[in-house]
Amino acid sequence: MTSVEEPARPGERIRDAARTRAEILDVATQEFARAGYDGARVDEIAARTRTTKRMIYYYFSGKEQLFTAVLERAYGVIREAEQQLDVDHLDPVAAIRRLAELTFDHHEQHPDFIRLVSIENIHEAHHIAASEKLGKIGSPALDVIRRILASGQDSGLFTADVDAVDLHAMISSFCFFRVANRHTFGALFGRDLLDRAQRARYRAMLGDMVIAYLTAERTAD
Repeated sequence: MTSVEEPARPGERIRDAARTRAEILDVATQEFARAGYDGARVDEIAARTRTTKRMIYYYFSGKEQLFTAVLERAYGVIREAEQQLDVDHLDPVAAIRRLAELTFDHHEQHPDFIRLVSIENIHEAHHIAASEKLGKIGSPALDVIRRILASGQDSGLFTADVDAVDLHAMISSFCFFRVANRHTFGALFGRDLLDRAQRARYRAMLGDMVIAYLTAERTAD
């Protein structure tokens, strides 16, 4: 009696496709972060996955679309973390410190994200600008910052007229620089910004810097 292999059920096919797509994105993230957009090769990504170049193009159409998908997923991770951040029970000072710590922790734990963003800046945000998904994703952090700023201003703790986008840039700049410039900073100044022994100090310094800015006396123009 000849045995016939039972075809995969629809639910199994969906799970297999999702698993394959996730595997491709995992490897593509590493390859783009390592070699940059121009240096990354779809052949290399295929060789490191359990699929083929043809299947990568089936799922993502091309290298440009694959890189965009990698960016979308990378930004989605931090946006999800921001959305899950619960600071409504904290006073404004503790809340803004917690938000800064979230960015600090994320950037440290996801160095590939830092490399991908640096690469996309070299390409003048071409892929982000063309992505409908990234265009809509915005930043939940801005909504959180606006709520914290309003609370801090209403209570008299924070100075008025602090812009949420500026504050977001301030927090991101420190966290991004610490990871992106680790090697050049270390070569120039002999200090490793990711030294575990200094981590708590840098994390506290970020919060202190942000709070000092928010509570500083402002002089009239």
